[in-house]
Amino acid sequence: MRISTSTLSLTVNDVDASSDFFTTHLGYRQAMAADGFASLTRDDAAVDIVLLRRGTEVLPTEQRDQHASGLILAFTLTDLETEEKRLRAEGVAITMPLREEPWGERLFQITDPNGIVIQFVEWAAPADALTPNRAPTH
Repeated sequence: MRISTSTLSLTVNDVDASSDFFTTHLGYRQAMAADGFASLTRDDAAVDIVLLRRGTEVLPTEQRDQHASGLILAFTLTDLETEEKRLRAEGVAITMPLREEPWGERLFQITDPNGIVIQFVEWAAPADALTPNRAPTH
């Protein structure tokens, strides 16, 4: 198997609200759109996103009324503090403040108007970690 693109399809109540949020604050652009549908993309390694209006008939019956929930859309990036400051300056609510976990994961979260949780992650080596195959310098 050779995967050329990854796409996450999310069912939301208001496609336009999520599309505007992702294009305004997260650098996505609309590749295609129609009533109740938007396909979003970026030029980097980020996953493409398809937004479908809840209840749309293109979905199988058992999926039509489901809502994107219990999902965290995570993006790994560098310079986490700069992105957090930029989003704050743009008026985006930080729904989980910037923090660092003991295993070296630094992260914060925002939430789009339809409740999609977006997490930004940067990996930091713990202060006491040694570079493999190198002895500590004194």
